[in-house]
Amino acid sequence: MKRFIASLGLSALAATGVLVGAAPPASAATYSAYVMAYFTESPNGIGSNYGLHLAVSTDLLNWTPLNQNNPVVTPTAGTLGLRDPFIQRKQDGTFVVLATDLNGTDFSQNNQFIHVWDSLDLRSFTGYRRLRMHTLTTHTWAPESFWDPSRNQYGIIYSARNGSRDVIMVNYTTDFVTVSAPQVYFDPGFNVLDATVHVNGTTNYLYYKNLADGTIRGARSSSLNPGSFNAGTYTSAIGGQGTEAPIVVKAIDRDQWWLWVDSYSPVNGKFIAFASTNVNNNAWTSMNRRDYNQPLNSKHATIQPITATELANLVARWGNPAWNRVKSYNYPDRYVRHANNVGRIDVYPFDPYQDQQWRMVPGLADAAGVSFQSVNVPTRYLRHSNFSIVSNVNDNTATFRADATFYPVAGFADGGWTSFRSYNFPTRFLRHYGFVLRIDPISASSPALDRQDATFRVVF
Repeated sequence: MKRFIASLGLSALAATGVLVGAAPPASAATYSAYVMAYFTESPNGIGSNYGLHLAVSTDLLNWTPLNQNNPVVTPTAGTLGLRDPFIQRKQDGTFVVLATDLNGTDFSQNNQFIHVWDSLDLRSFTGYRRLRMHTLTTHTWAPESFWDPSRNQYGIIYSARNGSRDVIMVNYTTDFVTVSAPQVYFDPGFNVLDATVHVNGTTNYLYYKNLADGTIRGARSSSLNPGSFNAGTYTSAIGGQGTEAPIVVKAIDRDQWWLWVDSYSPVNGKFIAFASTNVNNNAWTSMNRRDYNQPLNSKHATIQPITATELANLVARWGNPAWNRVKSYNYPDRYVRHANNVGRIDVYPFDPYQDQQWRMVPGLADAAGVSFQSVNVPTRYLRHSNFSIVSNVNDNTATFRADATFYPVAGFADGGWTSFRSYNFPTRFLRHYGFVLRIDPISASSPALDRQDATFRVVF
């Protein structure tokens, strides 16, 4: 039985091999998927990696990390680490990648440079350089860029301190090799951070973090000129205190918008997603975490649309993960893990983060089923013992193989999700109770809570 694949159809794309072709001009491309770039951090630093990571999606909501969630390129100068990567689709259809030059979490460091790579198709990265943006004694955080047609140039914006206030600066460039002198781009009169610009024709949008209260707000302007967004804030606070790094993305095929933000309070490292059908209105709706899934340990991301050919090429080049994660239906911020040899569901993110990674191998007792093999302790599998789920070393007995085998079936609470029926107790299904896993009798007539407890989604 093949390893579970999240609902992207990416295994079929990978099987097609690399689809060779030059990048089309940005104006001529037909997009059908998305790529995300990010770095990784986990609560205790076990999963922290300050290189460029990539993930792909066909729906903007559920993401498949590439290269086993390892970096695809890392800086070789400056601090030797990056944060806050940004992918720009250039006018010729190729890419440039920008990132903060910062390795780790020492935010007291001043740095006048950003990292830059060129890339034809995000399968290889060339021309690595550090680009000096200013001569101020301050940081240069969260660089992003946008094409300004009125100037026939790209604006590179970033967070910096200008005198006594945190503002957004801008430099202009045509090649990302040389830049103009820095200017203040966005200064609404209070401290701001992490601006992102969405160019949308007659009305353009800039979303940012208000440092006074730690929330996200949006501004709009009919132009892209420096200062044009200063008095343009039109939204109320979004996301609550403890949010940053907004990403505003429009769906490829309809008037649907998503706003992704990082949350660092109360749990650092969790994305929060909002939806709107009209970005021009002050109407963002918080999404249920059932509806989206972020790449493992991802932080401060960027999202760009890509073509079907680019998607297939990326999967063929970097590969799908060799593992899965399993999300709870009624507690969608919790994932199946082992802890002290007990199977349970815990709030993401956590360390050791590898406790939630599973190789869903052919069932040990019946290849038509599945068994959950631990990634970080590969001799151990989830099995039931006196109906409780534990993580035990496979002793290869018939009893162990039977206890560790489950049949995936349509989810009791949602047919698009999955429930897992026990091989040797076929009236019992995997479920959580008090956040601990066990197998219990579940049927279509069971209470709604029991059916929800027994429903899971297999993701990456």
